[in-house]
Order: sequence, then C-alpha cells, then structure tokens
Amino acid sequence: MQRVVITGVGALSPLGNDVPTTWNRMLKGTLGIGPITYFDDDDLKVHVAGELKDFDPLEYLERALLRKTDRFAQYALVAADEAIADAGNTGVEPERFGVYVGAGIGGMATFVENVNLLSDRGPSRVSPHFIPNMIANMAAAHVAMRHNLQGPCLPIVTACATGTNAIGEAYRAIAAGQADAIIAGGTEAALVPLTFAGFTSCQALALTDDPKRASLPFDTWRAGFVLGEGAGLVVLERADRARARGAHIYAEVVGYGTTCDAYHLTAPNPEATMAARAVKLAVDEAQLAGERRLYINAHGTGTPLNDAMETKAFKKALGDDVAHKVLISSTKSMTGHMLGAAGGLEAIVAAKALEAGEVPPTIGLTVPDPDCDLDYVPGVSRKAELVGALSTSFGFGGHNACLALRKGDF
Repeated sequence: MQRVVITGVGALSPLGNDVPTTWNRMLKGTLGIGPITYFDDDDLKVHVAGELKDFDPLEYLERALLRKTDRFAQYALVAADEAIADAGNTGVEPERFGVYVGAGIGGMATFVENVNLLSDRGPSRVSPHFIPNMIANMAAAHVAMRHNLQGPCLPIVTACATGTNAIGEAYRAIAAGQADAIIAGGTEAALVPLTFAGFTSCQALALTDDPKRASLPFDTWRAGFVLGEGAGLVVLERADRARARGAHIYAEVVGYGTTCDAYHLTAPNPEATMAARAVKLAVDEAQLAGERRLYINAHGTGTPLNDAMETKAFKKALGDDVAHKVLISSTKSMTGHMLGAAGGLEAIVAAKALEAGEVPPTIGLTVPDPDCDLDYVPGVSRKAELVGALSTSFGFGGHNACLALRKGDF
C-alpha cells in the first residue's frame, strides 16, 4: 500500500477567496456570515448566509468559460487552480492523475433559471447549456479538462459528507495504486431562494436575523445551521513521489472511515452508533487510538440533533476520557455550512492546524449545552502540540465520514 500526503490546497469560502486568507481569518475568529445580498430576500424567513465576498469569476476564469459553467463548477475551478499551483510540478502523467470533486447539490442556480425560462417563455428558450451546467459531475469534468487530468474522475455525491468522502475515496485509490495523484474535495453554490425555502421547510435553518447569533454549534441556544458556499480541494499524492521532488507536505492522510445510519432521510441516529463507527474506523486505521494530542474539526452544524449526536459519537469512538482531552472546534461557526464543500475546506483546516500547531475556535459558543460537554475551543484559537487530526462530516441520508491525518514529518 502506498502512503498518501497532501501537497496542495485551494479554497473559496465566506472568509476569503484563497486558503491563506481563509485560514488567517479563522484563527482570528472572524465571522463570515452576514445579511443576504445576492437577491431580494423579503419573502423568506431566513435573511443571513455565508456568501463569498468580493468574488468576481472574471478575475480567475475566461469569459467564454463562464457561459458554460454554473457557479459551483466555477468555484471548483478556482480552488483547483490554487491547489494545483500550490502543489507545484508533480511530474505525474495525465493518465495517473485523477479528479474526485463532488457537490452535494450541483447547479441549483442553473436549474432555477431554466425552470423559470420554461415556465415564462416555453421549452424553446431553455438553454443548450442547461444539462451540462446543472449536473453534479461537471465540476470534476471541468477541472479534469482544464488541467488535462485523465485518471479516475469520480464526483462523489453524499450530501454534506461529499467533500470528506471524496478525499477519503481518493486516498483509498492512491493507496491501492490506482493513481499517483488525485485532486479531491467538494464545491457548492446553492444560495438561491429555492434552497433557502427548501431547508426552511425541513426546519434545518437558523431563523435569526442576527449574524452573530445564527451559527452556534454546541451552544444551548443553537437553533439550526446557516447556508454557506464555496469550495475546498486538496492535491493528494503518493508520499514517495512527493518526498523525491521535495514537495511541501501539509499532512499525511492515514485513516478514513465511512458508514451509513440507515435510519432517517434527514435526522441523524441519536444513538450515534454508525457515526461513532466511522470515527473509530479512521482512528484505528491511523493508529491514533488513545492519543490525546488530537484536533477534531467537527461537523458541528449548530442543529440541536447533530451536535448532541456528534458529541456522543466522539465519546463512543474515542472513549470518554480521551474525548474530554482532545481539542474540537466547528469552523461552521464562522463560515456557515458549505454543504458539499464543507468537508473539503474542513480537511484543509485540519491539515493547517497540524502544521501550525494552532486550533481555530468555535465562535459564538457562550452557553455550552450540557449534552455537548467536550472541549469545543470556545471563542479564541488555541496553541497546541498536535500529533494527529480528524475531520468529520455527516450528511442527509445518514452518510457518515471521517478523515484522519498525521503531521507530514518525513
């Protein structure tokens, strides 16, 4: 089996349009959530979101390409450009370089636009780009075409676990010798009225108009999540190749667990049985069982059910004593929930925390829920000597995923 390392990172988030900006603002506890500006939200019950700030796709992509892409694919392309440039010249042949970039939803803005065209102006007005812009595999396809990556190309779609599953499955493929490098992660651009209305009907979203009180993971007053958007992608590479070319190594991917609750379409199993199993599978494979010098980037959506379940999962997977010693935070307190992109960005955060020896905070956490009694790093970042890091994601449909990383010391 091949060892696998992260050699490049790229991201767009509500905190910044690249990884360094996003990371630095996270450490400062910057809030990326604010009033909705993309459209008139008067008819909605929700009025805050984690939008991208000052993002102009024309600064990154050709005008002709924009006509052939939904924003979710544009976000992936920009993040991929950053990650691949960051990795440098891998020397990997195109047929051995893959793309595992997924989206939880796909081209929602394209879908809404063309439904409206059909309704208002008839079928002849539906765009010839409608299908290729909408379907969720096209972010991966565009990244592959832009960088001539001809290896395995799989757009994982597991709702909010998408980014984590994509990176985990890419890790498995490289470890098994099916590719030498893969760019992997998630992307999402679903901030349109229909998405807000749908999640509101599911009773999933926080309804407050105050951005500072909207995303409150693990807090007694949490009442739902905040929709966000962006992309988070990593370049995974065979460790021997990365070492040979002197690449900068952020972290080594050393474990991955994925399970399904098989319980409910939207609610997690409150007993956390299979969520805990996903975490334990990753921890055991990584040989981190019993290790207290861990950072966990929690899924931490700020919904009452998820946060209580996730706390229980950590205790079951790690043991109660270890669970109370590790450092855990939810960066969704700053970005909102980026849906299919969340796991990709949060894997980057886990790797950066390992590298920097500093853990970003859970902001807004002022009244901890008694059912969420672990160290969720409230308010401010914290320095720490870390050996490993986990990143967890849980999606509608009962999808559970966990990545385990170690410091990239070679």
